[in-house]
This record gives sequence, C-alpha cells and structure tokens, in this order.
Amino acid sequence: MSAEPRVSEQERLRRWRLVLGGGDADGTDAQLDRDDTRVDVALGAVYDAGTKRTRGTGARRTGGLARSAPAVARWLGDIRRYFPTPVVQVLQRDALTRFDLTQLLLEPELLNEIEPDVHLVAVLLELNRLLPDETKATARQVIATVIDRLERQLGDRTRAAVTGALARSTRTTRPRPADIDWPRTIQANLRHWIPERRTVVPERLVGHARRGPALARDVIVAVDQSGSMSDSIVHASLFACVLARMPALRTSLVAFDTSVVDLSDQLDDPVDVLFGVQLGGGTDIANAIGYCQQLVERPAQTLLLLISDLFEGGDPSLLHRRIETLVRSGVNVVVLLALSDEGTPMTNHHEAATLTELGATVTTCTPTEFPDLLGSLI
Repeated sequence: MSAEPRVSEQERLRRWRLVLGGGDADGTDAQLDRDDTRVDVALGAVYDAGTKRTRGTGARRTGGLARSAPAVARWLGDIRRYFPTPVVQVLQRDALTRFDLTQLLLEPELLNEIEPDVHLVAVLLELNRLLPDETKATARQVIATVIDRLERQLGDRTRAAVTGALARSTRTTRPRPADIDWPRTIQANLRHWIPERRTVVPERLVGHARRGPALARDVIVAVDQSGSMSDSIVHASLFACVLARMPALRTSLVAFDTSVVDLSDQLDDPVDVLFGVQLGGGTDIANAIGYCQQLVERPAQTLLLLISDLFEGGDPSLLHRRIETLVRSGVNVVVLLALSDEGTPMTNHHEAATLTELGATVTTCTPTEFPDLLGSLI
C-alpha cells in the first residue's frame, strides 16, 4: 500500500490560514496570493460577521454582504469561480439565511447569477406573491431547471419501480394461454425436467391476469405547506407529476395548511404546480385528510401519501378518527415525515406513534429512496 502524499508545511499553513480566517491573530503567518485572498474574502463575507479587516494587513477579515445587487453579484461570481457547484449551493444557502438577502432575489439580473437548487426553489416559492412580473419569468426558468435536473435523476427510476410493482401484482398461476409468461413458467418448473423427453412438465403456470379498462391504482398525495416542509414540497410535487403521466395510475395532489388546495388538474406542468403552493401559515391535517376521504373511490386500490411533520394545529382526535376510518376501509395510509435530503427532521413523535397504532405506516425517506419505497407500497 502506497503512503499518502505529504503536504508541505507551507501548504498546510496556507490551508489553516483559509480555515481560521485570521492573519497575525491565527498564528500561521501565512501569506495569501491574489486568488486565495478572494477566496478568503468570499468565505468571510458569510462566516465572519462582526469582525473587521483591512485589506493587505494581518487584521481579521470582515463579514457580511452589502445589501446591494452589485456586491452580491461580485460575491456570486467569486464563489462560482473558486468552488464546485455543491459548495456554491451551500454558501448561497447560508448567505440567504444569515443576511436575509431574499429581497435581492426580486431582481432578475441577480437571480440569473445564482446556482439553482432545491433550497432556492423553496425561497422563490415563499416570495411567490411578492415577485414582480419581470422576475417571475426568470423565477420560472430557475425552477424549471431544478425540476428538469431532478426528473432526470429520479423520474425513470420512479416509473420503473411502479411499472415493476404493478406487473408483479398482476401475476397469476391460472393465466389464459395467450397470457402465459413462458420464461417464468419454465423457471418455476425446472424440477419437473424429464431428461429422456428433453422437456419440462409445466405443472404450475405463471402469467399475467388480463386487466380491464379500469386503472390499477389510485394515488393521493397530501403535502403539508408549512415552511419547515419546503424541500419536501418540491420533491413531492415532482413525484406527483411523474406518477400522473403513468396511464395505470390515477394521481391526485393536495397541498394544505389551514385550507386545502387541489392541484391535480395542474400535474402536467410541475412548475405550475409549485407556483400553486403557498408556503407558511398554520396546519390543519385533519381538514386535509377529510378532503382526501372524498377522493377515495376504491379503498383497496388506493394509496394515500401524507407528507407532514405532524405538528397538528387542528383537532388531533378528528385526525385520528379519519385516519382510522381510512385504514379500516382498506386504504393504504403512509405518512412521510419528510421527503428531503436535509437529514433527520423535527417531527411530532407522539402523533407519529399514535398514527402507527391506528394502522398507518409512518416513516421518513430521501428522494433517492422514494422510488423503491413507492414500488413496495404499490
């Protein structure tokens, strides 16, 4: 095994200098070249708020971003030049959070400079009602870019998982002759091989039952619009749009806070769906479940996906009764406490345990894991 390459003492001190962000104060005495200085300033603009810097001296770097489009545009240009895209997205997210730069997103010129990601989409959804007309077109382009990227990553996997699950669900051991799956039938009967006749006796047939014109499954997605669920809303909307394009499924999408918005008629365009969402406000899950009950026509063929952190602002006992009624009727009720890559969410564990006792499946899921989870549920 070859030894790991050693870093020179000068390079080691340079790295510590960039991490610590000081000059004489950090004890490294490392000198930065022009590019390193710009990296140092870009990092300090986000993470060194409250400190001061005099350019070219050993004083500590200053923090903060001036609340002006030119200053932020220069900063965006620097971080895109010196850091890879995932790091750029983290820096943008931290800057928006620390310095409340959302007002600057109302300017289309600046919005064009930002590296699009799911978090940025969530911010734009929060600003939806405030966006001027000239910025809305740019915002739609940004959101469309993120959605297209996510669909390339997850769309085919979702369709494959659902198609495979539906195929497995229609297998039968009493198929009509035209519906026999001969490769699977031969595999299932290999123990009945007759060497002298060089044949297999198919004691058990495997095939597919003929499906009538009716849809195979109904999928109802109910997603919480509260601010803490922003990333989950983006991913849930995308998956609902992907499912809506599958002829074997009838898909409904419901967004809720204290009121309910049915977005099912907009599922042909995920950007329109997201612009129909209004983040923030209270949460009345019981009211949303009551609306979903009206959409259920075939309980045994219905999957209800409730995406919420379960911090109920309505009547918990009413929520419990409605979930129990759905489960008893045969609806497969699944609660996703989060559908995002943001790690373990803050959730109402008491409500999660109660809904589990009532027969619902309660879990968390990343977007990458969701296609396989959906396949297992269908």
